[in-house]
Amino acid sequence: MAGESFYDKVYHIARLVPYGRVTSYGAIAKFLGTAGTARMVGYAMLHAGSLQPPVPAHRVVNSRGMLTGRFHFATPTLMQQMLENEGVVVENDEVKNFKQLLWDPAIELMDGY
Repeated sequence: MAGESFYDKVYHIARLVPYGRVTSYGAIAKFLGTAGTARMVGYAMLHAGSLQPPVPAHRVVNSRGMLTGRFHFATPTLMQQMLENEGVVVENDEVKNFKQLLWDPAIELMDGY
């Protein structure tokens, strides 16, 4: 990832989030060595919609599992629908079993990247 822009690094990590799992803006920021820039990760997700290869922005939620980015999708329910299509249960705009479904790149990629 050397030489990539911050946004490109964010997209690279977001593309690694497995089907049926979620990560958080903060987990991505921390993994990139820029803890405290979760909001910047959110801005990156805002611009991810038309990228190729696709970025699964629907799998990136806030640190409590809330679908805070839902209003940036084509419809306010699309993010939830996309997660539910992957088997993720969402109630009241929150991922149920968030801690069990959390894909933390700092843990999952600890063998190096």
